[in-house]
Amino acid sequence: MKVSIVGVPMDLGASRRGVDMGPSAIRYAHLEERLEALGADAVDLGNLEVPVVETVPREEEGGLRCQAPILSVCNHLEKACLDIHGTGRLPLVLGGDHSLAMGSVRATSQAFPGTGLLWIDAHSDINTIATSPSGNIHGMPVAALLGLMFYSKPAIDPKRTVMVGIRSVDPGERLLLQDMGITVYTMHEIDRFGMARVMEESLALVGRDAHVSFDLDSLDPTVAPGVGTPVRAGLSLREAFLAMEMIAEAGILRALDVVELNPIMDRGNSTGELAVSLIAAALGERIL
Repeated sequence: MKVSIVGVPMDLGASRRGVDMGPSAIRYAHLEERLEALGADAVDLGNLEVPVVETVPREEEGGLRCQAPILSVCNHLEKACLDIHGTGRLPLVLGGDHSLAMGSVRATSQAFPGTGLLWIDAHSDINTIATSPSGNIHGMPVAALLGLMFYSKPAIDPKRTVMVGIRSVDPGERLLLQDMGITVYTMHEIDRFGMARVMEESLALVGRDAHVSFDLDSLDPTVAPGVGTPVRAGLSLREAFLAMEMIAEAGILRALDVVELNPIMDRGNSTGELAVSLIAAALGERIL
């Protein structure tokens, strides 16, 4: 597999600082060496330039906090990922807050028309300006990708969009999920039916080309403490690894985001090391 790594050191879409250091923490956990041990042709393209939050206006008239710089970064990421796809390589995007998916997913949808989206997260991230309690854009990327805000045309098909691990949904998001017909596997379904069945159904729904956007807060905070917005009662280590292993076995991965790592909240970079192991599993690392 040919992989190009792009870091997006952005925390503009969140209230809590720190996820801008996520790409460095993942690299520090020997990402490239792990991928090379897999036999992958891994090239690190470095980080996109992202303004520091203190240098941009937090409030924008008629808009959201840091809206203009976030959209600018996402536009640059979209172009960077399109260039990577154009060379036949797989973009591995390191975050950074989850608003970056507005750029990475749009690129995959252009490179592979009809791309399915597998969104593994504690949060559904489908708030709009009208529904968001916080005004934080990292809680809105799915709405943007559906063409509900920021972009006039949708980048994804709700029928081929699947969410896994969800356990924190705002009231307005609940209504939008129902209206759009998105398939959602909450922790209730995972507890009840098991991760294997949930992933089998999810992979069938997203189809032969998939963009996987993995938020590390999908994991329980006891195993992944270093995340931007922790939520209790999340995925276990084995559930997360099984999901990634099944993605690799399906052979449908076209791009991968790994986001919301916050080293400030972490313990000895344990979440960064876990992120590297999960990436390796998604790219084909096996026990035997």
